[in-house]
Amino acid sequence: MGKDVYAALRTGYTDPIRDVLWGHIYLTPELAALTKSEPFIRLSRIFQLGPAYMVYPGATHTRGAHSIGVYHLARRLLLYLAERGADAWLTPGGAVSFLSAALLHDLGHFPYTHSLKELQGNRRFPLRRHEALTAEIILREPIKSLIGKAGGDPALTAAIVDTELPVSGGASELTFYRKLLSGALDPDKLDYLNRDARYCGVPYGAQDVDFILSRLYPESEKGVVIDSRGIPSVESILFSKYLMYRAVYWHPQVRSATGMVKKALLGGLEEGVLTPEDLYGLDDAGLFSLLGSRSHPLFHLAEKVRAGRFYAFVAAFPFDEGRHGALPDISLRSGYEEALALELSLPPEAVLIDVPEPISFETGLYVADEACYFAESSSVFKPGVVEGLVKSLRIIRVFVDPDHESKVLHNRKKWLNLV
Repeated sequence: MGKDVYAALRTGYTDPIRDVLWGHIYLTPELAALTKSEPFIRLSRIFQLGPAYMVYPGATHTRGAHSIGVYHLARRLLLYLAERGADAWLTPGGAVSFLSAALLHDLGHFPYTHSLKELQGNRRFPLRRHEALTAEIILREPIKSLIGKAGGDPALTAAIVDTELPVSGGASELTFYRKLLSGALDPDKLDYLNRDARYCGVPYGAQDVDFILSRLYPESEKGVVIDSRGIPSVESILFSKYLMYRAVYWHPQVRSATGMVKKALLGGLEEGVLTPEDLYGLDDAGLFSLLGSRSHPLFHLAEKVRAGRFYAFVAAFPFDEGRHGALPDISLRSGYEEALALELSLPPEAVLIDVPEPISFETGLYVADEACYFAESSSVFKPGVVEGLVKSLRIIRVFVDPDHESKVLHNRKKWLNLV
């Protein structure tokens, strides 16, 4: 099995793609054909960071470029692990299926960064998970046949991406691949932190990928384990993720723009102008074109966003579960926005309340030479520290239509206790 796995990971990788971050990335002609398929090409029309380019002008990189980077790191990771014993349980078809999953993991992703993600929590009109949409695309043509021609198994590829799909044959290999694709040191995170930092021109996300890979060891049930020399690498990723959320992903202007788009979409869904199915398979331009082609009082918000006329940031509050427990429910939030607008004598659509979801800081890695999991290791990132990072990021922000900003700020003391 070992030689066959190495052949699947090393032989025939003759098609190069030049990447800004990783240099030449090599694919087999069959894997390269996946990047030329229509479902993949759509990813090249979706900005990885949505409206972040309004704050960081270089942030115009796409989900397509990110996906190729994830594939590249997935192949490097699998080669490292195969050389350290994982070839004992890996199969050639499984290896290609994993590389295909890494390359295609975002096929079902929604446009305009995570604007639509929170709508999955809408109780009346929930959107489907993008992982489930990805799996469906993988299991239909043309992707299904292209994976088969590359030497992979489309069903296994889909199950690696969508962890809610049932496990059938090859369960142990599937579990191993799932843990590789999603974890504290997964190729997705290693690419997006480095790539987003590079294109935004900030130093926070840069990671020493070569050293990180050198400290990983395969374990059939746990996926990968590290030794204590790898602890600083995990700490660097955790803190980098925190800084990137604080400085880039959740910059107030980014939250304003995504919140405005969500407000427009939610209004359209609630009044039947849109259906969840209308929102699947769109790219960034397609989303704005859809909203421009239909009539709803809130759809002008999307045009404001497209023109860079964001709602103005007027206040921020730390999230308090006891006081703000209902606000995370996007189905209920519009009622609070309208109540606040009424108190401020503003039009009902002029107020936007933004509540970020809690961020996950994955610390489930096993530290082999300390015989414990990362959270109990010698790392400074104890559960209380991680909890503090999550809490410090979860800030409620209030935005208003800039036409009413001066009025709101003038009466700021009057309404601060309402939120």
